[in-house]
Formats: sequence, C-alpha cells, structure tokens
Amino acid sequence: MRIPKRVAVIGAGTMGSQAMWRLAARGAEVIGYDRYAPGHDRGAAGGESRIFRAVHLGEPGYIPLLRLADRMWDRLQRETGFSLRRRSGCLVMGETDAPPMRLLRSASATHELDHEVLDREELARRYPQHRLPDGHTAVLDREGAIIRPEASVQAAAARAEQLGARLHRYTPVREIVPAAGGGVHIVTDQGTDHVDAAVVTVGPWINTLLPDLPRTVDVRRLISSWHLPTRHDWFAGGAPAFVRSTPHDCYGLPSPDGISVKLGLSFARYLPVPDPERLDRTVRPEELATFHELIGELMPDLNPDPIRLSVYMEGYTASGNPLVGHLPGEDDIIVMAGFSGSGFKLSPAMGEIAADLALDGSTDHPVGFLAPAGVGAA
Repeated sequence: MRIPKRVAVIGAGTMGSQAMWRLAARGAEVIGYDRYAPGHDRGAAGGESRIFRAVHLGEPGYIPLLRLADRMWDRLQRETGFSLRRRSGCLVMGETDAPPMRLLRSASATHELDHEVLDREELARRYPQHRLPDGHTAVLDREGAIIRPEASVQAAAARAEQLGARLHRYTPVREIVPAAGGGVHIVTDQGTDHVDAAVVTVGPWINTLLPDLPRTVDVRRLISSWHLPTRHDWFAGGAPAFVRSTPHDCYGLPSPDGISVKLGLSFARYLPVPDPERLDRTVRPEELATFHELIGELMPDLNPDPIRLSVYMEGYTASGNPLVGHLPGEDDIIVMAGFSGSGFKLSPAMGEIAADLALDGSTDHPVGFLAPAGVGAA
C-alpha cells in the first residue's frame, strides 16, 4: 500500500485553500498553516466579488489555464454545494488598436472563445451605463462570471478538511528549511513539522518568508470603492462585470447585493507596501481623485462619492506573470506568488497544478512560462 505523501500548504487563502483541496482529494496527508484564517480580509481575496474571464488581455498562454480553471470552478461548486460563481459575462474595453486589445481579439478568435466585438453604438444600446471613447472597442466575453472570493476560499478550505486535511489557523510560519536528505522543515511558534513537500502560497508575505526568490514580487496596497447608480439599471439581467484596458486601467462589478457597483484600479495607481503587517487601511480623500475622474468620463451615472471603501494587498511582478513552480534548487518547495491582480479566477487551476508539482514533481499543464527562475524552469 502506498504511503500518502505529507505536504504542507503555507497560506490558506486564494491559492492555498485550492491547493489543500486538490492535494487532499488526491490522497495526500495535508497540513495547512495560515497566520489568520480562510476568508480573512488582510490579503487580496476580499471585497465580495472578483471577475472570471475566459478572454485574456496579454499572454495567450493563459487561455488553457483559464479553461482548466473554468472546469475546476464547476467542480468545486458541485462538491461543496455552494454557489460560488455566477455567469454574468464580462465586458473588456480599450483602445481598438492598442496591442492588448488586438491580442485579445486575435486570441479569442483563434481559440474560438465565446465572445462578441461591440462597437460604440452597440455598446450604448445594450449597456448604456458605460461610455466608450472614440477609437475604443468593447469585447463581450460570454463566459465571464462574478466569483464570491471569501466564500470560495472558505468553501475550498472546508472541503479540504472534509477530505482529511488539517489546518492550523492563526499560526504564522516563521521559516521553511530544506531538510538534509529530502523534505522540508516547517517552523512555527508551536514547533517544527517535517513534510515531504511544501507549497508556499502566502500572498503579500512572500518576500518575508522567501527573501531569496530569483524574481521580485512588488507588494502594493489597493483600494476597492463601492458606488451607487444614479440612473440606468446596473443590475438588470445579471449585468456583466467589466475591465478597461490602457489608458484607463480599471475594473468593476455590480455587487451581489444588487445595490452598488464595486470599482478598482490598476497596479500603477497603487502605493507600495513596505511591511504587510503594517498595512495602512485608511483611505484619504485625495486617493479618491482617480475614481472621480474615471466615473465622470466613463460611468457618469454612478455617484462619485463612495458608500464604502476597503483596502487590500496584492503582489505584482515586473512581467505581470506570476511565479508558479519549484523554488530554484529546491525540488520539495513549490512557490505560487505575484499574481498581479489577475490570480483569483485561476485559483482552482493553480490548486490542481500545485498538487501535480507536490505529488508528481511536474505537471502536464502549460505553466513553464510562469516558472520562478524563468521560462521552462518549472
């Protein structure tokens, strides 16, 4: 009889909860650690809603990963019995001739994604709440959806525990030490555990726990802002989420409560976070200026004065691609970090890939371009 592999998952948030689920489903002995508890609001998984998109602004290599994620979201819902994702469609808008929009339209056609290109007049007819500047195009991704992040993290972690995983809540990991002869020592304030492999999914704490990563993860403070519509029905017919590419770089989702619209900005507009344990959660009036400008230009029937504000953290890389794979030189340590604001939709796929890497040493899924040491190193 095969002895189950003992795997630690460090950080039970967006990626870690999914990794625990998939590892436990495949028979591993799973030990999870989190400095808080699944679904907490101190990382990047909060805010009640996140976007799933089948189309992608940028590297087409994400498309097969998004297809895997799509299947895994359905599987997680079936296994848990929770409604975690609602098909709403997603509007992606940007300058028609800008490289990201050209690549998006080309890749969507090549991969036969269910999408439709909308010109300015058609967008105004169907979605009058949005304004499209001259020279811009909208693409409706019919497979787009709105995900419930906190519920998804808690559902995946709970399912992992049902399958036998053990999760140490409110237990920060202080060190991850490769063991002589193989395996990894996991050091906490309660002692040291020895495991066969470790999956490190600690989000904004990655630089603290693994300071020698070959590529930098830049941790940024992001703001989510909720606004009330003043006219037009932003919620009729399961209204779509939306993303605006350069030069506006923002996104939004009709809130699950059917009352407000959640808005967020891009990396360039976020302040760095020197220490994730000292996140400044106060939003100053001057930080709302960009929201006011975007609403005035693109969504003028939203009230520019927010009814709610929240602050979170995300990790970004220079390329915009996350680090997914073995820590260079360490076959027993798998890293998933720096998802640059785009990781939540991929998280169940990343859980499956983490299980592959921890249990088999490799994966058939195409993640070589995300390897921590560079292309092909996964």
